Amino acid sequence: MVSSMATSQAIYKVQFISSGQRYEVYVRELQTSQIFGFIEIADFVWDNHTEIVLDPSHEKLKDEFAKVKRTYIPMHNVLRIDQVEKQGSAKISQLSDKVTALHSPIYTPKK
Repeated sequence: MVSSMATSQAIYKVQFISSGQRYEVYVRELQTSQIFGFIEIADFVWDNHTEIVLDPSHEKLKDEFAKVKRTYIPMHNVLRIDQVEKQGSAKISQLSDKVTALHSPIYTPKK
């Protein structure tokens, strides 16, 4: 996984599934977590809307992560991670009926 020490100016677009929805957020810190099976993201990057029209899903994300310093996402919920040149607009969208989240553990001890 990518280390948070790579470049302080790097921005990552992280897409993951949570509660049956697809989240798309932009962060500056991304690394594998010390908690097995999770990635750790921090230093969220938000749009500063200069337009009158606001995206409700963007505002919902800002509220959800307002007091979060870092969050841990199960690896099997991550859809994609891209290093991007500039941030886009964070959003939440519904998953199509054809996409389902994997809820099985990564490691299952043998009996």
